Amino acid sequence: MRQRILGRAGIPVGEIGMGCEGMVGKSYEEVKSFVDLMEQTGVNCIDLYSPDPDFRSNLGRAMRGRREKFVLQAHLCSVWKDGQYKRTRDLAEVREGFEDQLRRLETDTVEIGMIHYVDSILDWETVIRNGVMDYAQSLKAAGTIGSVGLSSHNPEVALAAVRGGLIDVLMFSVNPCYDLQPAGEDVEALWAEASYEKPLVNMDPQRQELYETCQRLGVGITVMKAFGGGDLLSEYSPAGKALTLNQCLHYALTRPGVASVMSGARTVDELRASVAYEDAPREETDFAAALASLPKISWEGHCMYCGHCAPCPKGIDIAGVTKFLHLAEAQGEVPETVREHYAVLKSHAGDCIKCGMCETRCPFQVKIKQNMERAKAVFGI
Repeated sequence: MRQRILGRAGIPVGEIGMGCEGMVGKSYEEVKSFVDLMEQTGVNCIDLYSPDPDFRSNLGRAMRGRREKFVLQAHLCSVWKDGQYKRTRDLAEVREGFEDQLRRLETDTVEIGMIHYVDSILDWETVIRNGVMDYAQSLKAAGTIGSVGLSSHNPEVALAAVRGGLIDVLMFSVNPCYDLQPAGEDVEALWAEASYEKPLVNMDPQRQELYETCQRLGVGITVMKAFGGGDLLSEYSPAGKALTLNQCLHYALTRPGVASVMSGARTVDELRASVAYEDAPREETDFAAALASLPKISWEGHCMYCGHCAPCPKGIDIAGVTKFLHLAEAQGEVPETVREHYAVLKSHAGDCIKCGMCETRCPFQVKIKQNMERAKAVFGI
């Protein structure tokens, strides 16, 4: 399993992680079979949004003797009340739910304390105002959690949280359909049929800005809903055409800032299928041709970092140069880290001879020669 560092949290995580929904409602033996496979394959990051007490207890028992092999993304504000899930901002409930979570997981600490499901600016302000964020920060100061995170589907809220400097990790919904939708507080609009009745053209600029800001500021992204709840993999995909599991995984993992994708596997075979991405040939992970042919969606003119522009006769990593260019332009200046990473590239935008071969190969009609000129102007080489 290839690993990435989860931003400034500094945690090595496998590119493929595990969403917990597949383990909810399962017996201890079934949960243990998931944990066994995760240990064998290097799937080390587990999201724990569900407060189901049986799930938590089963997972804690299954991790006995090997807890240190896993990175737990445990959610604050997701509690079990009257026999069912409840999202809460009541500080007493948050404390009680988190302490119960630690007991059931049989651990004193978790790597990530994720403030659960914040999709409106008003709710984000409530989290700050009513003490939830203070509680999360106190847990971090005490070493009970390693990093503070936030889960959201709304790029406007996520940007506010990332720019505020209070979170280290962002759990966000990333896939080729949701990325074209504008910010909104109604999460169901992301998969509503009405949202795709008219053709959608190019990535929502706020979402692009979010990913680039996360990479620039060191906020690591863990991905949820990479398959749109399975919709993107079916003939009923909102894009008008089914994508493959490997295409969705590769799309998410090529977005700036992304460290790990939480696979929504409901069986161990589904988890194996996600893990198989790690050894899949390039033609199976390549999403460019599929996205370029979707009947309801277009990314014309937008670089998707897919790499179809390669090879360059001068050895320029065109996708990498373009990603650094976007990071610098989003900031309005060149951050030192971006300048350093650009400088160590073997070839630079200034080496471009404008042969145009890259543009003939680009599935999205990106004006690559213009991008290289802009990059040379921005970075000086």
